[in-house]
Amino acid sequence: MKLNFKENNGPVDTNIDGLINQVGDIGRPRIVREMILAALKAGQEDDGGVDLKMMNTSLKEVRYTAKIFGEYRQFKKVTVFGSARTRPDEKAYEMAREMGKKLAQAGYMVITGGGPGIMQAVHEGAGPEKSFGVNIQLPFEQQSNPVVHGNPKNILYKYFFNRKVAFVKESDAVVLFPGGFGTHDEAMETLTLVQTGKRNPLPLIVVDEPGGTYWSGWIQFLKDHLLANGYISESDLHLIERVEDVDDAVSKINRFYFRYHSLRYIDNQVVLRLISAIDQDRINALKASFSEMLTPGGDICLSGSLPREADEPEIAHLPRLVVDFNRKNFGQLKQLIDAVNEAV
Repeated sequence: MKLNFKENNGPVDTNIDGLINQVGDIGRPRIVREMILAALKAGQEDDGGVDLKMMNTSLKEVRYTAKIFGEYRQFKKVTVFGSARTRPDEKAYEMAREMGKKLAQAGYMVITGGGPGIMQAVHEGAGPEKSFGVNIQLPFEQQSNPVVHGNPKNILYKYFFNRKVAFVKESDAVVLFPGGFGTHDEAMETLTLVQTGKRNPLPLIVVDEPGGTYWSGWIQFLKDHLLANGYISESDLHLIERVEDVDDAVSKINRFYFRYHSLRYIDNQVVLRLISAIDQDRINALKASFSEMLTPGGDICLSGSLPREADEPEIAHLPRLVVDFNRKNFGQLKQLIDAVNEAV
């Protein structure tokens, strides 16, 4: 029997609907129905390879991630990356521990890979109640650190791609300390997702030791080889902020959420939800400064909640900036949010 996602599968649809009704408490039955059909179709198409096992494990890992993080949606979270090989007697370890402490004091929860080095330092600072471990099964190096070992918020993944989704999807800011291939992988992954609009803008902060050159040299490489050859735009560099001080990093994260609350794309517009409004003169100035990111003849205007946002009644009271965004200049979108936060 050939299955499809439209409701014309005869008794199969009836059985699926009956199963959903029998289980009960299914919040979005239409989506669950399609997931069941996808599983059935995959079973029909199985060629004896590893695909079914990969799909099965991936679904389980994504579901469990949503369950664990779902209890803490009300808290902002900061993902911190860095080397598993950083020793406790190193300056970076001390700074990472202080970072975890300062973030927890500011009301954030922290997410790390759950291993040793920088990850353990951040968890030591934040404490187990404010810590998530997003760990990976490896044959070496990546054992859970003692702060999150046995913690129900310490998740162990088989697949890197599911782990990456958790890191970026659940975070409201990303902080990077010096590290190896994995740290650079996460840095570039996050940058790529934000630059292409697959992840909403967020603070992405790289931390050097005072006088250190690890990240400053990396940024110079981006300028000399990527920007100079036209592989990225000048505005893309504004997606990254470099600091040498923990307090400065926490301040930049706080500042990003000073007035900006969240955003949502509606048709050809991006709607910035704000904690407080800004006046028309400032809006006019923003329109002039960020005209390149607008559609031809586009505008930036103050608004209340739009009809398409009716499914988010808890933030209906927030003022909005409705931007006719060209869906290209995501570095400038980050700059616009920064400018909105600076507006008096």
